[in-house]
Amino acid sequence: MVDSHCHLADDAFVPDLEAVVGRAQAAGLSGALCIVDAVRPEEAERLRRARRLWPAVGSAVGVHPHQAGAFAGRIDDVEPAVRRAVETTPGVRAIGEIGLDYHYDAAPRETQQAVFRRQVGLARDLARPVVIHTREADDDTVRILREEGRGKVRGVFHCFTGGRRLARQALDLGFHLSFSGIVTFRRAEAVRDAARFAPDDRLLAETDAPYLAPVPYRGKRNEPAWVARVVEALADLRARPVRETADATAAAFAGLFGSAR
Repeated sequence: MVDSHCHLADDAFVPDLEAVVGRAQAAGLSGALCIVDAVRPEEAERLRRARRLWPAVGSAVGVHPHQAGAFAGRIDDVEPAVRRAVETTPGVRAIGEIGLDYHYDAAPRETQQAVFRRQVGLARDLARPVVIHTREADDDTVRILREEGRGKVRGVFHCFTGGRRLARQALDLGFHLSFSGIVTFRRAEAVRDAARFAPDDRLLAETDAPYLAPVPYRGKRNEPAWVARVVEALADLRARPVRETADATAAAFAGLFGSAR
């Protein structure tokens, strides 16, 4: 099993990272992808500690839409900042998480879009996959990926919360779909339908830890070990053995991101 998206460099894991990593390894995880904020140098340092404990932790670096406001009025600084993070952060496999969030609107939408465009363009130039965050912004997210990706950028819609329409659009772009503990939530039937719809070679499992702990852990701090519960839920939805589902999601991860090391 692989946790395709977690935040081991988050403040939440500073006190007990070694124990968290130990539980992940004991649960049978072969690797994880840790998301690192390109504008927070302390996260890169925390990633280094995580990789010392668990060398199979890879990384993705980017400017989250919540942080896009830091580049308001200086959009030309986006590519140099992210490129520098790619060059100095260990184990980088992707640019991300990047995208649009119109739910919280932590930054003006025009700024979010401009920052997102620059990062998709950089991923295209660097031939790196992207990790996409989209919330209440699906049409603009897909449009910008088409316009800036130019058919050359692959990646994943992380923590997928859409239905079949967005799933079809993402798959048509050549993207993977990653499902989190949301698939275990009672009111997430549209997400479960998309999870049934995704082909084996485009299906990923994640925790988004420390957020979105799956049932029966909902309400607690999430952690990579609990991706096992997501895999179990996906196996049940798709009427497949758990081991087969775990292997399929790990293979899909490797096909997109390569080795987590």
